[in-house]
Order: sequence, then C-alpha cells, then structure tokens
Amino acid sequence: MSNNISVSIFMGSKSDLPVVQAASDTLNEFNIPHRLFILSAHRTPEEVVKRVKESEQNGAKVFIAAAGMAAHLAGAIAAQTTKPVLGIPLGGGDLDGMDALLATVQMPKGVPVATFAIGKSGAINAALCAVQILGTTDEKVAGMLIEYKSKMHDDVLAANESIQ
Repeated sequence: MSNNISVSIFMGSKSDLPVVQAASDTLNEFNIPHRLFILSAHRTPEEVVKRVKESEQNGAKVFIAAAGMAAHLAGAIAAQTTKPVLGIPLGGGDLDGMDALLATVQMPKGVPVATFAIGKSGAINAALCAVQILGTTDEKVAGMLIEYKSKMHDDVLAANESIQ
C-alpha cells in the first residue's frame, strides 16, 4: 500500500467505478494523494476494517465511501475511524438510489457520515469537501480552492456575457 495518502476512497463494487472516478479526478485536480479500494461492507467486512486501519497508518485524513442499495459501506467505515467519512449514495436497483441515500444519511447518533447527492455530482462534491477539510491545515490546498471558486465565478459571468 502506498504511503502518505490524504484520502481513501472505498466503493462497494467495480460497477461503482465510473461514478467514483469523478471523485478521484477531482482530487487529482488539487494534487491530493489518494487511494481507491473496491471492498464490500457485506461481502468483505474484515478487509474493510483492515484497509481503514492501514489507510490511517498511511496518513489518510478523510474517507470517502460510495455504495448503492443497502449502502452500509460508509457506516462500516465510520464505525472504525474518528476521521471524517463522506458518503456517496449510488443510483441503481429498484429504488434508483433512494435506498442508498436513506441508508447513508440515516446514521445512528455518534457515528456520523456526511452524505452527498446521489451519483456523479455527489462524488465531485464529496471530493471537494475532502479538499476543503484538508485545506483547513494546508495553505497551498486552501489557495487552490480559492482559485477553483474564482474560476467557477468567472465561468458563470462569461456564460452570462455570451448570451447578452
């Protein structure tokens, strides 16, 4: 396992990778070292615990977990760490992600999971939230966030100007 990671991203199955890739790409924009795992809260629970502990030993300060349907992965991670856990509910299944959203957001008192929107926009926002958390103690990251938000501002104004 690579040392010196800031964020560990867990997904429940390989089919989740297209959505999770958006989170990884966002972290790459900010040069945030991270690692991806495909592990299931239900099928590989011992391995989830092992990888959470290894991630912490390798410097992980934030965990991101993406899962669909029963979506217990974020909660399983939150039970093992005191670091922030950011949950991304994924679409699919008969309820098209509503089950995953409710499973991710309805955590018991004392086991918090910050929950984002279903799907790709949630993945991007979870990654941006991880960057914001890291930016509280890293001035370079904080500066990159300021530039990122400034670019969004300028892009909206340019789009507005283009239709005037």
